[in-house]
Amino acid sequence: MRSERTLGDGRPRARYRPGPRGRAAAGLLLAAALLTGCGVGDTGPLAAGAPAKGRRTTDGEGRLRVYFLTRHGSWPVTRPAPKGTAGPQAALDALLDGPTRAERGRGLRTAVPRGAHVVRARASAGTVDLNLPWVVAELDRAAVNQLVCTAAAAPGVPGGREPADVTVRVHESGISGEAWSVRCDENGAAAPVETADGAG
Repeated sequence: MRSERTLGDGRPRARYRPGPRGRAAAGLLLAAALLTGCGVGDTGPLAAGAPAKGRRTTDGEGRLRVYFLTRHGSWPVTRPAPKGTAGPQAALDALLDGPTRAERGRGLRTAVPRGAHVVRARASAGTVDLNLPWVVAELDRAAVNQLVCTAAAAPGVPGGREPADVTVRVHESGISGEAWSVRCDENGAAAPVETADGAG
């Protein structure tokens, strides 16, 4: 499209005005320049990676972190502690109760056997002793991960360590002798202390 403008001596001068295609192209160039200037790349969506495992809860002793499962692996949820008291025993009791209806609706599940089972947990400096009513070999590996990581992440463990640094001593039903010492690794899985420490 052309429009007539006059010069100082009265002669007409033609001026170009872009049509719809020209305006669209100019808009795209401007958007690209702005994105480049702001440091925004042109890559597509990126995978977010494994579920976040998080740190020990820091909002006092009134919260529990309980490990359930998704199809992607372990997934910790935060629960209020019953009657304002939190610790490894309360966390394990919440784990045995299983996911709530709302949590099941979001795809959370558990591999810990249901029933009238009692798991006893007792905390000392940097350590949780876990007394199971089962033999570990009878449990699904995912259930062992849930038990160990829920115990390690519980508040009330003396020493102020992060969950990955808490040793969980697993005492199996009917088996005497030394307990099995494990930790909850960064993937939410039970790992022998020797492996977690880089030895043996």
